[in-house]
Amino acid sequence: MRLFHTLGRTSVAFDDPNLVSAGGLVPVMALADRAGLRDLADEHLTVPTDKGANAGLKIASLVAGMVAGADSIDDMALLRHGGMSRLFLKTYAPSTLGSFLRSFSFGHVRQLDAVASRFLIAIAGLTPLLGASTTVDSDKVEYALLDVDDTIIEVHGYAKQGAGFGYTKVRGLNALLATLATPTTAPVIVAQRLRKGSAGSPRGAKRLVGDTVWTTRRILGKARPVLVRMDSAFYGRGPVHAALKGGAAVSVTARMDPAVKKAIASIDDHTWTAIEYTDAIFDKETGTWISRAEVAEVPFTAFASAKKAERVPGRLIVRRIPDFHAERHKAAGQDTLFDTWRFHAFFTTTDPAVLDTIAADKTHRHHAVIEQVHADLKHSALAHLPSGIFNANAAWLVLAVIAFNLTRAAATLTAAPDIAKATTATVRRKLIHVPARVASSSRRITLHLPHAWPWHDAWTRLFDRVADPPATVLS
Repeated sequence: MRLFHTLGRTSVAFDDPNLVSAGGLVPVMALADRAGLRDLADEHLTVPTDKGANAGLKIASLVAGMVAGADSIDDMALLRHGGMSRLFLKTYAPSTLGSFLRSFSFGHVRQLDAVASRFLIAIAGLTPLLGASTTVDSDKVEYALLDVDDTIIEVHGYAKQGAGFGYTKVRGLNALLATLATPTTAPVIVAQRLRKGSAGSPRGAKRLVGDTVWTTRRILGKARPVLVRMDSAFYGRGPVHAALKGGAAVSVTARMDPAVKKAIASIDDHTWTAIEYTDAIFDKETGTWISRAEVAEVPFTAFASAKKAERVPGRLIVRRIPDFHAERHKAAGQDTLFDTWRFHAFFTTTDPAVLDTIAADKTHRHHAVIEQVHADLKHSALAHLPSGIFNANAAWLVLAVIAFNLTRAAATLTAAPDIAKATTATVRRKLIHVPARVASSSRRITLHLPHAWPWHDAWTRLFDRVADPPATVLS
């Protein structure tokens, strides 16, 4: 591609009051309004003084800015250009929104958490965000998958309250997140907490897991089985019992303590089964995998040293692969007397009739999908934590989660599978950042969008579904 004219014959003027750079905000924010975002914020937020006035409009403005790509307070200025004031009421200045966030206390952040969970429940009822139906097929039960993990949001300098060095040796703040997905949908974020950078991974996990399971039951119904997946940092009585108390099953990586090592040693050599793994080959004649990775399981009781009421019976599923160092010695001609293995074990309470040994192992390995959500947030609104005040940054995290879920919900309404499961950046590029010219005639507003926009059909479906949604769940 090259310029049609030279720059010497091209002039530029920022003088059109009717242009907007993100025409996709119109249907997306209409969807947010339909789900009651402003009303929820007005009902639950009680930020004091004049800075907390019109909380619903300010929350909606912050979310709109994040949907459009803002990752700092100053970026909220993108809501105040061209014809935005003709499309949206109260486009606040960045300084006003910053003062609003800096007025938050810990209690106000918890109020915003309540807004986020209720908004997710509402928007899941309006869109196929987690599937078109919440009914359970009695012949084929599939777990809804809840993943819990934390991530470090890097910060620089000493001005950020709560910043510190955690297990990654990176200065930052620690965000604990819980995502929810089904076998046919992309993950959404159900709960979130911002913690000090030096906080241990399981800090506050018990309460977050309990809140997450409760919200999931509200969305999917009590009949849908739920599986909570966690890594070894959350292998403790608090998070596990919180999940079980809510009626969910757990699948959590086990630490290699003496009890786990003893259980692994008790596994008979004949019970190991080859699985699909790196460099595996499927033998069509026998219908089995030829693989260097194998799995087996053994009955196991977690927290056996605790009092009887806190012990949890279940299964210990173990995956073994050849030890890398031993293989390197073999390649150098230094054979060992016997095979040496590396073991990865996880504890699960899932029903063996639903997830057998191989299926349970494969399901647990997909826990890594939450890392994609972490990366998505860090390439969007969480590229920065904008304030030096901890509670303002905690509120920013909750707003980033609301914007993430809203963007995901809008994408599902396009009926385009490649967009419905795309990252936030892709959805923004295809649906949000559509330049538009605002025109009015006979008291009607018309958005003139680019001719031959590649995702014209998807954008139109989104607009049509939001403009006149049916009274029942959209499907």
